[in-house]
Amino acid sequence: MDLTLLAKAIAVIGAGIGIAGGSIGIGLIGAKALDAIARQPQEKKDIRTNMILMAALIEGLAFFGAIIALLVIFMN
Repeated sequence: MDLTLLAKAIAVIGAGIGIAGGSIGIGLIGAKALDAIARQPQEKKDIRTNMILMAALIEGLAFFGAIIALLVIFMN
């Protein structure tokens, strides 16, 4: 088996794991935020702001992992 093919396969698997981890993280943030809003409805605005900020950071990290994997795949 060619070593570059193996590296590309590992990069694809790594990107998939990174994206799956980001998806799970965003889902947990949403679930916990809804739980917090249900417990303290008066803090809805602050909780929503923090939720969106954290979801954006996690999404950016997952996107960064996917870009790195694509760079590995399409390098000569």
